Amino acid sequence: MFDISLMPLLEIGNLTLADIAPFLLIGFAAQLIDGALGMAFGVISQTLLVSIGVPPAAASASVHLVEVFTTGASGTSHIIHRNVDWGLFKRLVPFGIAGGVAGAYLLSNIDASIAKPFVMIYLAVVGLLLLYRSIKMSKPRFEDPRTTRPLALVGGFLDAAGGGGWGPVVTSNLLIQGGDPRRIIGTVNTAEFLLALSVSIAFIASAGLAAFTVATVGLIIGGVVAAPLGAMLVKHIRPRLLLGAVAVILIATSLYSVWQSIL
Repeated sequence: MFDISLMPLLEIGNLTLADIAPFLLIGFAAQLIDGALGMAFGVISQTLLVSIGVPPAAASASVHLVEVFTTGASGTSHIIHRNVDWGLFKRLVPFGIAGGVAGAYLLSNIDASIAKPFVMIYLAVVGLLLLYRSIKMSKPRFEDPRTTRPLALVGGFLDAAGGGGWGPVVTSNLLIQGGDPRRIIGTVNTAEFLLALSVSIAFIASAGLAAFTVATVGLIIGGVVAAPLGAMLVKHIRPRLLLGAVAVILIATSLYSVWQSIL
């Protein structure tokens, strides 16, 4: 039987709640984690779509279309809860968009997945460093991250070309530089809205609307419902626990991606 999730988004007329319910639940869980910890929505969603047979370019296109809605809702909530550093936001956005558009073009024309295992190994090491820092942290002491523009360029590129790279790459590296976890997560989530919008437009221009699958409908609904909850959580979780949770998620998702790539 033809899998409903592989149908083009244009064939949406006869969808029922039962068709999209699994993706709705996945979208809710993934966005709750992403909104609170600044990463994992793209990794979880794209891994799911690729595992059921969606081509990598179509999976990345679908996830970024979903993220236009989820990051819009999440970013609005982070702004309301004052989790955003606007100076950092302005440094991240232009370079993130440039990298994302380049990555979308590359993925639509060639297979860029060969570099993913190496990136994931690097992120696993970063996760271990963050975990060590969270264990050793006594009194919170934060610094304004200095290396931001090149980081945003690489994060945007890997996000579009590899799926889910913006949060893990940018959030983790800004935290390694001593940034305040609450403001780093809020700022990176809010900036991701403009990145997702730009990448989605780039995918439409290069691959057309047929690249988006019906699974996106469930992911959008679940993600938008969960988005305000994540921003609320990040405001109230202590920095040490927040840093430790980011480290655990980063290590788990990175090692899982490496394991998948060598099977």
